[in-house]
Amino acid sequence: MSLDVAALRARFPSLTSGIAHFDGPGGTQTPAEVGAAIAATLTGPLSNRGTSVTSERNAEAAIAGFRSAMADLLGAAPEGIVHGRSATQLTYDVSRTLAKGWGPGDEVVVTELDHDCNVRPWVQAAAAVGATVRWLRLDPATAELDLDALDEVVTERTRLVAVTGASNLLGTMPPVARIAARAHAVGALVHVDGVHLTAHSHIDVTALGADFFVCSPYKFFGPHCAALAADPALLETLHPDKLLPSTDAVPESFELGTLPYELLAGVEAAVDVLASLAPGEGTRRERLAIAHGLVHEHEMALRTRIEGGLADLGDRLTVHSRAQQRTPTLFFTLRDADAREVAASLASRDVLAPAGTFYAHEPFRALGLDVDAGIRVGVAPYTDDSDVDRLLTGLADALA
Repeated sequence: MSLDVAALRARFPSLTSGIAHFDGPGGTQTPAEVGAAIAATLTGPLSNRGTSVTSERNAEAAIAGFRSAMADLLGAAPEGIVHGRSATQLTYDVSRTLAKGWGPGDEVVVTELDHDCNVRPWVQAAAAVGATVRWLRLDPATAELDLDALDEVVTERTRLVAVTGASNLLGTMPPVARIAARAHAVGALVHVDGVHLTAHSHIDVTALGADFFVCSPYKFFGPHCAALAADPALLETLHPDKLLPSTDAVPESFELGTLPYELLAGVEAAVDVLASLAPGEGTRRERLAIAHGLVHEHEMALRTRIEGGLADLGDRLTVHSRAQQRTPTLFFTLRDADAREVAASLASRDVLAPAGTFYAHEPFRALGLDVDAGIRVGVAPYTDDSDVDRLLTGLADALA
């Protein structure tokens, strides 16, 4: 049993453009089913949520469908699924809420591997209340977090550990469960940035040890929004800033203003597309597990091909994605060529592999790299061998 890539590609109208997309870590293309669900919901009938007429019930159904789909995707409770505009927004909201209970003497742990959305909100929240920030360092030689000092960094003073599930720059998948176990042993909470991980792995938030887990559906075929998963009982203990008439019920108390019902419907459709990649029957959660296995096998085969092609280019480039456990995302720098110019050369062939830092500010600093020094290549489920051929040929020609 393997992933039918040709059949999957046929579900994406945008792929008729001829562009070979290696920008998946920044956002995937969108299947027709997702666009149809958004359009059908938006054109209604649709009103603010309620139960008196069909338009109100449609809004309620969109919310319930979103929570159920994301719960199945993440192994979470629907009552603990919170919608957000972005992972950055959700992380800022959680950090500000938690920081109300922090003060001098408390400590927050962040890492040099993370996207800045899981660093700066915590650094700023800690600074606002006089708490101390401590760091888990990135080893540039291995692209892994240095966990030798884990017990010294995460102590009885630690209130929260923020760690990525997978680096959006390097693909590194740190041992989140190990880090979470240490955090929980000293009574700290764990906030996991799952934006990149969720696009490439079957998620079980409980097994990861994540008290808070955020992800972005537009990284896995959905619309531009985000979701947070947490234990409803934990959310009940938190009191985010909100309007006075707004409900105190969880999870609605964390969702400010009217929800974008059409986007919620799009998220549900995206999860259903992923589940449909698994043949046979079963619950949606069961089919998602099988689908992620098929996607993983396909993506890893393509990553191996790309790695071999990059190796053939010799010392003209350095691949910094070296971790033992990592996603099909590769970041490399060039010895004697400008990364932006090489990316532009690829783009002229309709091969999209962008240059930049991709908001991975701390990894760039840890690696000692200049801004725009490298190119990121990310594989998605719809990437095929012809895309890889075009990428490797384009790189070879640009560096000739």
